[in-house]
Amino acid sequence: QVQLVQSGGGLVQAGGSLRLSCAASGRSISAYAMGWFQQAPGKEREFVAAITWSASSTYYADSVKGRFTISRDNAKNTVYLQMNSLKPEDTAVYYCAAGRSGTYLRSGNDVAYWGQGTQVTVSS
Repeated sequence: QVQLVQSGGGLVQAGGSLRLSCAASGRSISAYAMGWFQQAPGKEREFVAAITWSASSTYYADSVKGRFTISRDNAKNTVYLQMNSLKPEDTAVYYCAAGRSGTYLRSGNDVAYWGQGTQVTVSS
């Protein structure tokens, strides 16, 4: 079992930055693809970003490309999401996720473990 504990998030003005962290416990996440999803009120949970087990490749939703950066530190068993140039439409609960494989993570069907979620609110 893997437990994912998220930190970071909060309230920020448009144009600002936030960094989300996701610390894993229970077992190493070094073999898993890791990712982030967002869920806005009244909407389904959507893919935001993913990183392969070795960090050799990263993937982003079109809406966040060039603004968000996913990274990982396998030695610390932690994944990060750096969010820059935030927009009000980025407001959502963000979820960390560990994939079922080491290389592919794009939808909820690909997720083996979820974090608890953290609120990000961007004011205009």
